[in-house]
Amino acid sequence: MTEIVKRRKALSVNPLKASSTLGACLAIMGIGRAVPMIHGAQGCTAFGKIFFIQHFQEPIPLQTSALDQTGTVMGSYDYLKEGLETLAKKKPALIGVPTSGLAEVQGFDLGMGVREFRAAHPEHDDVVVVPVHAPDYVGSLESGFAHATAEIIRATVPDAPGRAGERRRQVNVLAGASLTPGDIEYLKETVEAFGLRPVVVPDISDSLDGHLAPERYAPQTTGGTPVSELATLGLAVATVVVGASMAEPADELRRRTGVPDIRFDHLCGLDAADALVMTLRDISGAEVPERLDRQRAQFLDAMLDTHFMMGFSRVAVAAEADLLVGLAALLHGTGAEVSAAVAPAYAPVLTRSGLAAVRIGDLEDLETAARETAAEVLITNSHGVAVAERLGIPLFRAGFPQFHWFGGFAKAWIGYRGGRQALFDLANILTALERGDLHPYRSIYGQKPEYRAEARTA
Repeated sequence: MTEIVKRRKALSVNPLKASSTLGACLAIMGIGRAVPMIHGAQGCTAFGKIFFIQHFQEPIPLQTSALDQTGTVMGSYDYLKEGLETLAKKKPALIGVPTSGLAEVQGFDLGMGVREFRAAHPEHDDVVVVPVHAPDYVGSLESGFAHATAEIIRATVPDAPGRAGERRRQVNVLAGASLTPGDIEYLKETVEAFGLRPVVVPDISDSLDGHLAPERYAPQTTGGTPVSELATLGLAVATVVVGASMAEPADELRRRTGVPDIRFDHLCGLDAADALVMTLRDISGAEVPERLDRQRAQFLDAMLDTHFMMGFSRVAVAAEADLLVGLAALLHGTGAEVSAAVAPAYAPVLTRSGLAAVRIGDLEDLETAARETAAEVLITNSHGVAVAERLGIPLFRAGFPQFHWFGGFAKAWIGYRGGRQALFDLANILTALERGDLHPYRSIYGQKPEYRAEARTA
């Protein structure tokens, strides 16, 4: 079992964690015609919005209730109701209201605030309002993402026991925070290859995939899973859950609908990709498409082509728990060694990651561990740039956020195709290090006399 090394510091130095508030906002933005409104100060929202804009390189419809000193001390129910009324007038399908640390420390009753808004404004009953408790100081991005998804299911999916399988080709997909828009797009293509119809919740591949929308300005998400589709989740033949962090929404969906689910900690590496394909084959009753057989053969060939570079290479990884476990599986499958592993918060999946040890900490902990273990490559988000420079090793960007770097949000890591490209990218980084190369020996006796002294000195 993996050893979990707990934090021993009183503060974070060079933080790795993205807050659960941001995770909740990200999940809400995977719903069609939705808008997240953080109940907190303007600065909290502006800081998170910058991260989202830098990562996705798109306008982000993130709003705030704009708490100030008066509301923080005297009570903020009026701020919440005013903010909800302003947004509801624009007729979104769903408004998600995650809390910030400020509102949580204040002791704000989010459920009561939403009920007061409903009582005061019955004309907006057609707008779904989803309250989400997601303070900055609890959990991390993936836990906030999962909790918001569970709250969306509670607010939009009716209890429908006994109706599972009425839509025999529909498969629900609960997609965790570790999946990029590129991952989800590939996952949908894989499900459709078996003649099935995926309904992804939340679907950021449709809303944050980097496309030119016809509207010059959109106050709501353009794309994402429609709210009307959420009401049909109880009719699906099965639910595929991707990410160990998605246990709460998976449990809630199964309790409400009775739809059986199949859960994957991740979809990185050959074994996980094979398990997904076999699961879809069993659900659909169809044979594995030739296209996927071809992709598997390509992945195997990539593993063979890169194994001289990947074998025994030392890689230091810092990421959210689901992504960390997935990357570790991909690296172990090619003979690489995860010499240092850091997660921003504890999650049960870390104990079955197959790693010798995982530190709960920040990028300073990663830097220390990478130096101690002589890591050759660093894998983490863009906040690791300075760490990699100090260590003198290359950085392979993964996770959230990625800034000053084009296309990171669109990169696929999962399945045969994503794993193949990840191996190529990492092997190219290792090749540039010239590790294992034998450089030609140049004798000083074959040089001109005036160069011999310099050669001896060198």
